[in-house]
Amino acid sequence: MRRLVIAALVAAALVVAGAAGAVALFRAYPVRMSLFAAMTRNYLRSLSAPKGATTTELNPAYKGAAPPSPSSAAASGADEDWPSYNRTLTSERYAPVAEINASTVGKLKVLCTYDTKQYTSFESGLIMVEGALIGTTIADIFSIDPATCAENWRTHEDFPPSILSAMRGAAYLDGMLFRGSQDGRVLAYDFKTGKRIWQTTIGDVRRSEFVPGAPIAWNGLVFIGNAGGDAKGGKGHMFALDAKTGKIVWQFFLVPQTEGDHPFGPQGASPLDTSTWINAPGIPISGGASWTSTTLDPATGELYVPVGNPGPAYVIGVRQGDNLFTGSIVVLDAKTGAYKRHFKLVHRDWHDWDVASAPSVIQTAGGKKLLATAPKDGYLYGVDLAENTVIYRAPVTKMENADVPFSVDASVRFCPGATGGSEWNGPAYDPQTNLILTGETEWCTTVKLQTNQQLRDVPTGGLWMGMATRNPFQILGQQEGSWGGWVYAVDADSGVWKWRLRSNYPVVGGVTPTAGGLVFFGDVGGNFYAVDAATGKKLWGRKIGGAIGGGVIAYKAGGGEKIAVTTGLTGPTWPTESVTGKIAVLGLDDAPAKQ
Repeated sequence: MRRLVIAALVAAALVVAGAAGAVALFRAYPVRMSLFAAMTRNYLRSLSAPKGATTTELNPAYKGAAPPSPSSAAASGADEDWPSYNRTLTSERYAPVAEINASTVGKLKVLCTYDTKQYTSFESGLIMVEGALIGTTIADIFSIDPATCAENWRTHEDFPPSILSAMRGAAYLDGMLFRGSQDGRVLAYDFKTGKRIWQTTIGDVRRSEFVPGAPIAWNGLVFIGNAGGDAKGGKGHMFALDAKTGKIVWQFFLVPQTEGDHPFGPQGASPLDTSTWINAPGIPISGGASWTSTTLDPATGELYVPVGNPGPAYVIGVRQGDNLFTGSIVVLDAKTGAYKRHFKLVHRDWHDWDVASAPSVIQTAGGKKLLATAPKDGYLYGVDLAENTVIYRAPVTKMENADVPFSVDASVRFCPGATGGSEWNGPAYDPQTNLILTGETEWCTTVKLQTNQQLRDVPTGGLWMGMATRNPFQILGQQEGSWGGWVYAVDADSGVWKWRLRSNYPVVGGVTPTAGGLVFFGDVGGNFYAVDAATGKKLWGRKIGGAIGGGVIAYKAGGGEKIAVTTGLTGPTWPTESVTGKIAVLGLDDAPAKQ
């Protein structure tokens, strides 16, 4: 008995010592320990993760569409590379390759993989240009062979760790590559060697501003914005930089400039002032982050900028008004940065429903020039660009309690949640079917508010959602235990869905239609699918790795069509399988798979 008592005391002492050690480590390295804890939680959850499953439903009310017009089919182009984040500057994501189709997709296999050997929030939108496949992690940029996955080069940068980290890809122009950074810079590299050429600062790290979005490049300019709008005092801006030198050509404030704001370069003409922000004392204008890529119409020289939520995200009472330009698509003159117009989509946002993904500019089968965009609010919007009016607002995921106000006294559950709806990959367009395709998350959030005094007490640069919690895993609110995802196929002219597919995991990666009559997409369970573009019928599917949260691209390389997919999205926000980030290249080649 005495031995049992001694053993129990020793065990208790070890537990206390271990707990004390964990507390000490957390205080010394809070970000690293939080990330480690998140990885451990994700690993334990993944042990009971179910297999991927999908169901497809056809809409009996769908009336059919006009056949594609010649102009809409031609808009996709004949180039077999994937040279920009959404392939074209107008962001249709349609790939004119047809070797993999309904007759051949059964032979699809993983031909090779590239392992980044990093546990990371792997969300890279891949590009394939000039015979090289380019990807990014939080810290690295690399070039690999698009058919064999052999590494050409890899360049590492040292950035401080962060709980909210993301890196969504690179842009290419005239022998150079461009990417953002965790410490508020834009970096340029030589395409062939990976040697860094220049760096330019566009974010204020004191306000936790950083640059996760994938840039686009056109006519000697690189277009990119900064995020950090979920931090107190953090503001979103849009920039154009000279591609050769990195010099800032123009800057545009996406929320009003106020005292203490530091412009980094010449400002584009703007009508924005503080009249739509009626803020309480001690509540600075914050938000309007630029989280991902943008869209450019070369025919008009107009840049379409998606703008994130206002801050503090959940507490609307301290920031009355329309809070422009948050929750909007802002249209700028690409050469000068001058304001042209905007479309306010998410009104009076208190759900963290950013307009966070690049819109698509398309020519529909019915002859409309349409702006298609899918924010996190769970709707697909169609904007007639000839009339500058929203012609439909189609629901594309589960919605509950969207109008219920939040409170400091009680918790409120709402859907889509803070990570719901469409995340950082926007809609795609298939000119063969006239369908807009959007991947969606079905995942609800429960929120209880901080008091106004607690909001004022948050330091500048501190996370500023307004969620009352001590749990580091609930910084965006308490996420529901169950989740799922959707792919909706919506008629571009009418806004009526033709088919919809439900996955038992969220769909946040790119959705890619091809000339082979297929749509490719993956989910955060690591499952990858090919479905019939006209009906949504699953034709092929298997688990190919960790969570799919980045690029799904189609191109020609090594003598045939290839599909490249990023896998291994992991981190505190997404409770997914804890694996290293990898790129899988799929095709019809009969050669043995390579690692």
